[in-house]
Amino acid sequence: MRKLHELRVIVETEVEDQLDLLMRELKKLRMDVRLVNRHAGTLPTDAEIIFCDYSPNLERRLPWSIGEATAALVIMLPQTEPFSSAMLEAVTPDAVLARPFTANAVKASVIMGLSQFRYERRLRSKAAKLEENLRAMRAIERAKTIVMNMRSVSSEEAYQYIRSQAMARRVPVSNIAEAIVSSYGLLGGLPR
Repeated sequence: MRKLHELRVIVETEVEDQLDLLMRELKKLRMDVRLVNRHAGTLPTDAEIIFCDYSPNLERRLPWSIGEATAALVIMLPQTEPFSSAMLEAVTPDAVLARPFTANAVKASVIMGLSQFRYERRLRSKAAKLEENLRAMRAIERAKTIVMNMRSVSSEEAYQYIRSQAMARRVPVSNIAEAIVSSYGLLGGLPR
């Protein structure tokens, strides 16, 4: 985990109670902390961690789509007012910080929020790579079928042909496969 003192943190709150404690504890961690006005509409995005008060309309104020966060989100819960667990679940915060704050709770929320955010970002990246690999595999299978039919060769020979074309052009096999599928589609259609 990167050193905490290198992180940009935004605190957005209208509640003054314990704000001094929160700001002091974040600054003790040598973070670059900025306090912003809540009336700005959507949450700012120029930070790695965002602390914001719980509010019933928080879901509409997020600057990203649910599941595509660009910063760790820490929700500061009210001390006595009830909160909607459904709304809290809907905004998928990376951590929560319940009032009254303590020094340890502030530090724990930073560490847990950042850790959770980075973990989810890695999962999203892996999922995107898996989807890309699946698309490439489908294109390769379609291209093999086309080559098999046009050259009257086996599946292995068709793959070796596609592979040799990729090596000769120094591009991934999937690129050649996509080019074969695209050109075949333009010339007469590809059965799906």
